[in-house]
Amino acid sequence: MYDIIVVGAGTAGLSAAIYGVRAGKKVLVLEEKSYGGQIINTPEVENYPGIKNISGFEFATNLYEQAKELGAEIVYERVRQILDGEDKKQVITGEKTYEAKSVIIATGAKNRPLGLEGEKEFIGAGISYCATCDGMFFRGKDVAVVGGGNTALEDTTFLSNYCNKVYLIHRRDEFRGDEHSVNRLKQKENVEFVMESRVTELAGEGRLDAITVEHIPTGELRNISVAGLFVAIGQMPDNEAFRELIDVDVAGYICATEDCKTKVPGVFTAGDCRTKTVRQLTTAAADGAVAALAACEYIG
Repeated sequence: MYDIIVVGAGTAGLSAAIYGVRAGKKVLVLEEKSYGGQIINTPEVENYPGIKNISGFEFATNLYEQAKELGAEIVYERVRQILDGEDKKQVITGEKTYEAKSVIIATGAKNRPLGLEGEKEFIGAGISYCATCDGMFFRGKDVAVVGGGNTALEDTTFLSNYCNKVYLIHRRDEFRGDEHSVNRLKQKENVEFVMESRVTELAGEGRLDAITVEHIPTGELRNISVAGLFVAIGQMPDNEAFRELIDVDVAGYICATEDCKTKVPGVFTAGDCRTKTVRQLTTAAADGAVAALAACEYIG
């Protein structure tokens, strides 16, 4: 019997684990893939208070090692279901069933696809959702990035250091990301902004070699030859396994306010998987702390 089971080993989940074990609780973290979450793919983190500059991988590794050294148990299994009992929660994975007095769901979110015909077939053959993972395969080539937030700006910055040319395609007339990052990209000769536009078609035999881009206000189509297309248009929550237990909104995010409590007593949520306005590294860490302390208060 654990005091707290945390589902997810991203920034929110590991932060929750750290606060839980420091409060003297027995904590288990269940993670489907690997620790770190989305931040592990970010080459540079410059907006976390108190840390001037750090890679996402190093940041996540520090969190992971801190949680482990403090005494959190981390197991790599996918959670299939959570059952609410009178005096305990059951967390069911593909391998076994774990029991706990409380649960914190911190599953984060996954990359949102473009939804175009042939997109799945081109994954790994020209289409990627992680520039830092796959960008080096396109050294010296022309590529495109789709998106207008900080992730798209970071991906474009990273790729511009290795690729011949980077097209940054955004459906609006201004970016949602940091102005500092936009201004920095404007200084790069091999970066072209393609604004008020969207990708409508993918082309290639076996591998992606071109995209069709529509200028939304005019409907004008433009064919752009690229070896790679990096998609950074946001995320989708990964909460399907919990829909029968807790409330989610129309987009699939777990309904919870800043107290990180769900409708089920003893079940909490933290990070990008919950309803919130700001999804940043700092808010994920804050959620983890809030959820863990709320779980400790619930346990008593």
